Amino acid sequence: MSEEVSPLSYGCVLRAWGAHGAELKGFLTRQLGKVDAADDLLQEVFLKAMRQGRDFCELDNPRAWLFQVARNALIDAARKRRPTEYLDQDMPALDNAPRDAVDELDVCIARNLQDLGEEDRHILQVCDLDSETMRAFAEAQRLSLSAAKARLRCARERLRSAMLDHCSVRFDEAGRVCCHVPPKCD
Repeated sequence: MSEEVSPLSYGCVLRAWGAHGAELKGFLTRQLGKVDAADDLLQEVFLKAMRQGRDFCELDNPRAWLFQVARNALIDAARKRRPTEYLDQDMPALDNAPRDAVDELDVCIARNLQDLGEEDRHILQVCDLDSETMRAFAEAQRLSLSAAKARLRCARERLRSAMLDHCSVRFDEAGRVCCHVPPKCD
């Protein structure tokens, strides 16, 4: 990220904001249902764009970048609003409770995900881990919905193949994960 922001950088942000600001506000307002809340997040997105400085001017798709930052701001806002439940201090610890084999794949997924290509990691992170819709991903990346679905399917296949190779994942007769060997730490 640029530390020094030139007036030229501000111009890039202002042009992109003029072209996409109203659309961003509409998107955030629809998602939040409140104009004031949308304005607050819109201001955060604008400030993040300004902080990018010259890097913002070099973006291939400023609209996609702005919408991705807006979606991330929505996710952060939803996490802050999520009610918190405090656990009873007398509740027994579940540290020794056995986990399902599929739940224990988290280590294997994380290790193999980092070895995939950037495009595969990005689509898996956004669509599978961050739960963004395929339609929203396709729009942000300027892809057709079918192209986005194909990319996600291929990325999932590459991740599955890597997990089979590196974690010895096995399936039962019903096709469910029955067991695996976690990857060794380097």
